[in-house]
Amino acid sequence: MNAFPGAEHFAAVIFVVVMATALGGALIAVSTTRIIRSVCGLALCCMGLAGLYYFLNSPFLALMEILIYVGAVCVTIVFAVMLAEPDEPPVGRKSWGARLWGAGALLASLLVFAALTRLGADMPWASAPVERVTDGSVPVLGVALLSTYSLAFEMISLVLLVAILGALVIARPGRSNP
Repeated sequence: MNAFPGAEHFAAVIFVVVMATALGGALIAVSTTRIIRSVCGLALCCMGLAGLYYFLNSPFLALMEILIYVGAVCVTIVFAVMLAEPDEPPVGRKSWGARLWGAGALLASLLVFAALTRLGADMPWASAPVERVTDGSVPVLGVALLSTYSLAFEMISLVLLVAILGALVIARPGRSNP
């Protein structure tokens, strides 16, 4: 039994809020024309994903989602935008071709969503295991990262370093000297 009645309903409401945050952030990230608003939408989407990781009983992954994606990737994109030359998008009405592409992309994404929903509904899902292999605590993850998965851990850090340096190299020539 639960500690208090209605805990399942409260968890369901929190889950819906977390899902709405992730989907709302994703919609903001892809629908705006301003890159700063897109980065804010990406950060909001990553916060929603961190909430989903927390619902999956993985608080370490939730924290890493916030630290790496919101704290590092989004901040790196903002620095790249600050280093780049300011470029205002042209103001005007969208052409029929752009509207047609937008409608086609919306239709294609709805078809993919419907196909994945149908596939998920028809799929025989395996039941959850009765006992856990590990407890998923930070010490167990630390030992695994520094012993079993040490090469992958180091490769991820190198990829992040190269991404940061690449963003700076690409953004720096756009700045004109006054």
